[in-house]
Amino acid sequence: MERQAVTVRLPIDLLDQVKRFQENRESFNELVVEAVTREVQRRQALAAHQRIVARSAEVERQTGVQPSSVALIRQLREGEGRRG
Repeated sequence: MERQAVTVRLPIDLLDQVKRFQENRESFNELVVEAVTREVQRRQALAAHQRIVARSAEVERQTGVQPSSVALIRQLREGEGRRG
């Protein structure tokens, strides 16, 4: 993976906390890369969730509230409604 050097300014108290919890051989750079990677993934997941919620709301506006399919699923699992 290609890398780009950047300057990051951290609050002193946060930097002190990082140093206290940093493992012996752990590079500060790797710690920051991992933290930023997790945050980007979290934000991507949140954006996907928001798109799903918006799409669900749009479908509900267009079609109304759909009845629950739980009873039908249970019937199918129990063999009711199967042809045989």
